[in-house]
Amino acid sequence: MGTVTSKDGTKIAYDRTGKGPALILVLGALNSRKSGAKLAKLLAARFTVISYDRRGRGDSTDTAPYSPQCEVEDIAALIGAVGEPVCLYGHSSGGALALEVAIKLSKKIGKLAIYEVPYALDDTARKAANEYYKTLKKLLAAGRKDDAVALFVRSVGVSDKQIQSMKRMPMWKGLEKLAPTLAYDSEVLGKGHALPAARLSRITIPTLVMHGGAGASSMRDAARAISEAIPQAQLRTLARQTHGVSPKVLTPVLEEFFL
Repeated sequence: MGTVTSKDGTKIAYDRTGKGPALILVLGALNSRKSGAKLAKLLAARFTVISYDRRGRGDSTDTAPYSPQCEVEDIAALIGAVGEPVCLYGHSSGGALALEVAIKLSKKIGKLAIYEVPYALDDTARKAANEYYKTLKKLLAAGRKDDAVALFVRSVGVSDKQIQSMKRMPMWKGLEKLAPTLAYDSEVLGKGHALPAARLSRITIPTLVMHGGAGASSMRDAARAISEAIPQAQLRTLARQTHGVSPKVLTPVLEEFFL
């Protein structure tokens, strides 16, 4: 494990494996760098893979106040350590962060790939996202991390019965530790998780936008909207995949695009 120091003094922990062009993995909600270990191992055959703990997760520290710009600076610090340009792969809300990095650090990024960034495309979805964020902040302010995690997993389609089963598993305590960062993921997606089409139009680097063929229609529609907003972006459907995309399926797609 290595560490870099971000602009505000936050220590960002990362693992570096493999040999080849630098590729940074940017994961989504309730994930640490360990969550991408299988993908990193597969990609390491052809890339120098950087798996890192986003601030407030795993072995990384945190510094208040939070802003998405801080996470952009975290990735800038990683790029400073591994050299530029780098490739970026972002999953879910991590994809929203990767898109922001592509806008603000465009000269440091060679290519960008994202998978199922959950932007809200209509008023109903945006209203639900706003209500989710307000409730989440109240729960976290009250120290109710257990309920905050439950709120999130319920929002992505997990039933109450499944949540009760999850709470009996050892992994639930680990998710509770990550609960404060759920607010970060919501803020990275922006107010109402609305598609920032005007900002995305500023992305000029080669971009691959992916979604799962067996996933939610909302993810498919969001992927299409993102690809239409980014000039010359490629849109690709990964057959039989859901939001939890298989590393074995994803790896050759990323290799083909990045190399």
